[in-house]
Amino acid sequence: MQYIRLTFVLLLFFVSGQLLSQEVEVKGRVVDQGDKSPLIGANILLINAADSTLRFGVVADTAGAFTVKSVPTATYRLFISFVGYTAYDQRLNLRRTSPDLGTVSLKPDAQLLKDVIVKGVAERVVQKGDTTVYNASAFKTNRDATAQDLLEKMPNITIENGQVKAQGENVQKVTVDGREFFGDDATLALKNLPAEVIDKIQVFDRLSDQAQFTGFDDGQTVKTINVVTRSDRNNGQFGKIYAGYGTDGRYMAGGSTNYFKKDTRISVIGMANNVNQQNFASEDLLGVLGGSGGGGPGGGGNRGGGNRGGGGNTGGGGNFGGGNSAGNFLSGQQGGINKTNAIGLNYSDNWGKKWKVSGSYFFNDATNNNQSQLARTFFSTQGPGLLYNEDFFSSNNNKNHRLNARLEYTLNSKNSVIITPRISFQDNTAYSSLLGANSISGLRISRTQTEKQSNNNGNNFGNTILWRHRFGKIGRTLSVGLTTSTNNRTGESMLNAIVNSYTRKTADSLQITDQRTDTRADGYTVSSNISLTENVGRGGQLQLNYTPSYTKNYSDRKTYNFSSSTGEYSMPDLRLSNEFDNTYMTNRIGGSYRMRIKKTMVTAELNYQNAQLSGKQNYPLEFKIDRSFNNILPSAMVMYRGTDGKSLRFNYRTSTNAPSISQLQNVVDNSNPLFLRTGNPNLKQEYNHNVSVRYGVTNAKNARSFFINLNGSFTENNISTATYIAVRDTVVGGFPLNRGSQFSQPVNVNGNWNVRSFLTYGLPVRSLKSNLNFNIGTGYTRTIGLINATQNTSNTHTINGGFVLSSNISEQLDFTVSVNGNYNAVSNTLQPALDGTYYFQNSNVRLNWLTKAGFFVNTNLNHTFYTGLGQDFNLNFTLWNAAVGYKFLKKQAGELKLSTFDVLGQNNSISRSVTETYIEDLQTRVLQRYYMLTFTYTLRNFR
Repeated sequence: MQYIRLTFVLLLFFVSGQLLSQEVEVKGRVVDQGDKSPLIGANILLINAADSTLRFGVVADTAGAFTVKSVPTATYRLFISFVGYTAYDQRLNLRRTSPDLGTVSLKPDAQLLKDVIVKGVAERVVQKGDTTVYNASAFKTNRDATAQDLLEKMPNITIENGQVKAQGENVQKVTVDGREFFGDDATLALKNLPAEVIDKIQVFDRLSDQAQFTGFDDGQTVKTINVVTRSDRNNGQFGKIYAGYGTDGRYMAGGSTNYFKKDTRISVIGMANNVNQQNFASEDLLGVLGGSGGGGPGGGGNRGGGNRGGGGNTGGGGNFGGGNSAGNFLSGQQGGINKTNAIGLNYSDNWGKKWKVSGSYFFNDATNNNQSQLARTFFSTQGPGLLYNEDFFSSNNNKNHRLNARLEYTLNSKNSVIITPRISFQDNTAYSSLLGANSISGLRISRTQTEKQSNNNGNNFGNTILWRHRFGKIGRTLSVGLTTSTNNRTGESMLNAIVNSYTRKTADSLQITDQRTDTRADGYTVSSNISLTENVGRGGQLQLNYTPSYTKNYSDRKTYNFSSSTGEYSMPDLRLSNEFDNTYMTNRIGGSYRMRIKKTMVTAELNYQNAQLSGKQNYPLEFKIDRSFNNILPSAMVMYRGTDGKSLRFNYRTSTNAPSISQLQNVVDNSNPLFLRTGNPNLKQEYNHNVSVRYGVTNAKNARSFFINLNGSFTENNISTATYIAVRDTVVGGFPLNRGSQFSQPVNVNGNWNVRSFLTYGLPVRSLKSNLNFNIGTGYTRTIGLINATQNTSNTHTINGGFVLSSNISEQLDFTVSVNGNYNAVSNTLQPALDGTYYFQNSNVRLNWLTKAGFFVNTNLNHTFYTGLGQDFNLNFTLWNAAVGYKFLKKQAGELKLSTFDVLGQNNSISRSVTETYIEDLQTRVLQRYYMLTFTYTLRNFR
């Protein structure tokens, strides 16, 4: 009782002191004195003028802005510093009003300038702390170029199959002047920003909102690009509209418009076409087709189940793909021929002094028609391996609505709240048919002909609320985050299948399936993260955190066979029916300590996590599972930032992943009767170790940059696949399994790990007025699976490399030459006869030439070469796209273009996958030659 009274008295004194003190806030923005680009991560300190003690400290955000809140009225020294710049030191006399310091310009260090500045040459790239900054004016592009075209010319940035990579890592987020732009769809954002409005490109690792506040990395870092717009291009309207029609009924139409006025930013995009131009991310399908796993430390997770019912790939290496579509306006491209109708809206603004608001809405209606041929060779425990060949056709339509928002509200000088809601709705209808056959040594042993129709719909709702509180004492903060998410999916499917098995050359048995399956899946997650920080020791800071999480999933699958007596699907099939629900609850508590030693920041973290996994099957039989896991989760980070453009970052992190409900649910999936799959209620959670090292050097004097990334991961209790391949006719789980047919389920294994390295080097070639970027990478992946109860270890060694030579001549002449090769060596312990190597190479030449009279030529020549694959998959083809046109109207705003896609008629698409169970080659239908006439009008109205 005495402790309670004492605590109450101390709390009363604390609150009274806070209420009686006069407090103000100090805000401003830190930029480079020369190019006015924001200095992300600049340190802002308030030092007591009377005794020289440090009282407050913050860092500048992605826009260079800062706010020091809850500052008692007194006289201070304002000290602003950034690596490589002369510090700003000013006496600040704070009274009753809160001062806005406006823009504070830092001057590059005079000594550093002697080594860095080259007269007459635009500075291409500099390293500012943890941020790599590219000067857009140093990279020449044509007037119609997009932000993505500009990025492709920059060192250490690559575009691979529509995915933007920076320093070897996938770019997951794009912001414009520090503001959200179309949510997390990086490609959509970059394809809708014209290069001419860009002043700077900033590449950095963006921490979560909570980690930015506390300064402690919570493992949710994402590679981010911030686009800094030109001061003469961020006030006005710009965009384009286009329409085209071609042979074979091909068409495309759409446009984008952007309205920028001070803090108000509005962007609208739209498109309709049947030439494979897409602008939606894979998340737009997850509500219908995906699972409800969590992820991250203590979260759930999902793994796929192999192509169309076969195998269960859990992370094999050596994947690559080729082929091209008509456009590169992609974000999650599908194979086949796609018809897309889409519209999107992005909005951001400041509502008064306390509200910062941004949001986006996106809708797409996409129809996909696809045909493919597949050859899959399975590792075998007895004699020659099983070969599976398949001809596949599918047609599906997906409609999706997606809404994201972000609201930042400053309650007062001490408290702020960030709210990020997410909503999506999907509806999917699909039809597929396949003809598959198993053979051994050239003799067919089984064959299936399958047709499936389905109708699925789903929705996802999510929201995160983060409250941040800063105490009067520097370094003492409290932040509480609450995340909720729900998902609901329902579906109905019809399956008709005929299976023949062979003993000689003729079929001697027949199995017919005619069934309807009704599915329902619901789930929700509630999690929180509570963090308290406190300065401890000289230059050190301690963080205590507590993270509880609760996930519940429910899945109901009922299958009915057709009854000839009733003419309806009225016969329940208990073998294919199941009702299951599971919960996964974690409680993680721990602490971390970070210390700055000159130019080096060291962070060490240790957490304890208890996880409870429970499940209950209600139908057709009842049983329960209950498991408890106790884990120690350590992590460490070392970060060095030099004044000479050098940076080093080491990171080690551990996490756990729970099995998804589809992996736990003990129900058979017979979508392909030759490949039956089921879940495993006895699965354990995974425990992951991840290590990464990144080193970079940027030399602004000679405009050269170098980055190297090393990554490795190891998983304990990895969820892999156990496959039983029937060597003779048998029955498994109540199902007849003909010779060569398979039955697989997920199992836990140990020994899966992988390592990867990536090196990139960029330099100017002034004699050619061009930029040259080299990249090389190596990797090794080891995956373990079980085949007929015998362990098989699959090993994949990869070496890849290439270069990009891009012009830097003028807006009238723009070219890019690139070559990328990928060499793979695969081996396995079960059947060494299948060991081998294969190679894939892609070479590209792109040219844009605009004459003074307005006539132009565009050409894109892409050569693809495969060797070492299976029969009929070793292809050598060239995809050539070409166009001629004329620009007219005022400021050449109008454009008429005649284009040809696939001039030589050789377009194709090939891919290879290697897993712990099989090696697979896949050839997919692609768009063929067509001609199109297109009109485009470009809007440029800047003030």
